[in-house]
Order: sequence, then structure tokens, then C-alpha cells
Amino acid sequence: MRCADWAEPVRSRARELLAELLDAGTAVTLAPMILRVADRYRGDHALGLLDGVLRRAPRERLAPLLVSGDRAVRRYAYRVAVEEGTLSPVELARVAAEDDDAVLQGRCAEAALAAGLGAEALDVLLGGRNPQARSAGVTALRRLGHPERAVEFLADRSALVRACARYVLRQHGTDPQPWYRARCADPAVEPGAAIGLAECGDRADAPLLWALLEHPAPGVRARAVAGLRALDVTDVRRLRPLLDDPAPGVVGEVTLALLPSARDLPEEWLMRRLDAGRPRWERVSAWRLLDAHGDAVRLRAAVPLLSDADVRLRTWAEHAVRRVAHREPRALRSPEVAALLDRAGAVGR
Repeated sequence: MRCADWAEPVRSRARELLAELLDAGTAVTLAPMILRVADRYRGDHALGLLDGVLRRAPRERLAPLLVSGDRAVRRYAYRVAVEEGTLSPVELARVAAEDDDAVLQGRCAEAALAAGLGAEALDVLLGGRNPQARSAGVTALRRLGHPERAVEFLADRSALVRACARYVLRQHGTDPQPWYRARCADPAVEPGAAIGLAECGDRADAPLLWALLEHPAPGVRARAVAGLRALDVTDVRRLRPLLDDPAPGVVGEVTLALLPSARDLPEEWLMRRLDAGRPRWERVSAWRLLDAHGDAVRLRAAVPLLSDADVRLRTWAEHAVRRVAHREPRALRSPEVAALLDRAGAVGR
């Protein structure tokens, strides 16, 4: 810490001592402190000492830092390892595919690609549980001469991976749209294929997505609704029954699709859906649609929820009341809005 001291004599002596004490062994223990001090004014000197020691140390000395519980230490250690080339493409690919740190995922995926992917490292990336790894692997397929394998990822659960797969195929001269159309007409369609069709299709593909609203798999139904919303072909009459879908994910997507047309849904019907006996996702959906109706309807829905047992609904209702109360001076309020705010009591004042 004194390596960043404001007093030059203290700072100089501390730096001399640290240079004497710091070696491959003590670097592992002191790395967390040095990285924190590095954020201070004049703190970069200690970091430079650490950097020099670790770059000269054998690979095994860096290993404890690569598995440190301190995220900053791990990121620093992997940066050094990547720059020094101490990790193989397969090792880098495994980190990209399995680590839960998005920064390390991206850094190691890029490093693995730059180091030259072999078949094993490529398979590790393509089988990764996170989108950054899979997208890196898919993008590499073109350079490695295997663009046809990108078809396997057209229905990936990640939009990023699907986009990379379409890019690779188009660069190879293959239009992915016919593949999506064929998959959406197949009873075994994957959820990713439904939204993928919307991502690269047009309104002429809407009938295929409308048909998927009756698919037995909730994921497919939800992605089909999302696809219709992306194509801007939503229909209140046809989507409204899906607000009663047993799958929360489907109800959530339908709610998003209907928000722009929320005022076309009967207020009384939506109010009944706020009943405490209904599933939580239906109540949340009803609140969001009522909230989109405007101030008067918003307040009518919010006031009864101020004493609701559901913390999130109660919080949303409180925010809605405060928002109306603070935005509109008392003298300009309509009689109904004024009465509702009076009912809300102290929350609205």
C-alpha cells in the first residue's frame, strides 16, 4: 500500500522492499492487494513489479491465480497467460466454454481463435454452455472450411449464435430462410427455429408462426409469439386467448406483444385478472397491460394492490401512485384521479 504513498521517501522505501520481497511465491499471496492498490494514484508501480515477476515465472506458478476466488485476480492472470501464450487452444476453449465470467469467456474465445483452433478445441467451443463460446466456434467454421456445420446452430437458443450461423451460411452461398421454413412446418420444430424464422424472414412467413401457437411445447409457442411481434403482425383477437396459457413464458411474450394495443383489451376483464387467486404471472401480465392504459386506469388498478401480499405488485402499485401524484398538481387533477389518490392515502402524497 505504501508504494502509492503521497510522501516520496515513504513511497521509494516501500517500492524497494516490495521489489526485494516479491517473487513467484509471494506474488500469489500479494496479487489481490496489489491489484487493488493499482487503482490508486501512483499505484501502477506495484502492478508493474507483479507483472514482471509473473511473466518470468514458470507456468505452474501462475496456476493458483487462474483459479483464484477473486475475479479481478483471475482476469489479470488470464490476461498474462494469454499474452505470454502459456495456455493451449484447447485450454483456452475450455475456459471460454465453461467459465461463468463473461469477460473471460470473450477473452479466451478470441485467444483460442487467434492461436489456431484444432478439431478438439473447435468442438469444445461449439459445445460451450455460453453464447460467446458457441458463437466464436460457429464463426470459425467458415475459416476452417466447415461452413456446413453452421446449420446445426440455426436454431440455437441464443440470438447471437443464430446470427453467426446465418452469416457463415450466407458467406458460403446458402440462404438459411428455406431451412427455417421447413423446420417451422415440422412438428419437431425447436423454439430457436421459430424465432429464427422471424429474424431472417418477412411478413409472408407469419402463417407458419401463427400455426405454432398451438404447438404442445411451451418454448415453441413463446418463441412463435416473439417472432410475430418481431414481424409486427400481432393481432389482439388471436393473441388474447394466449393470456390464459398455462406456461408463464408464453403469457410474458403475449403481454409484450399486446402492450402497444393494450387499450383494445377490456379494462374490466383485465381487472378481474388481478385477483389474488390467479397465478402470479397472469396477475403481472394484467398489471402491465392495465398500466399501459393511462393514468386513470393505472390508478384504479394500483389502489387495491397497495395492500397486496405480493411484494413486487405492491411495489409497482406504490410507484404508480407516486408517479401520478408527483407529476400532476392537485389543482389540475380530474375528480376521479383526485379521489383515487385520496384513497391511496399517504403513499400518494
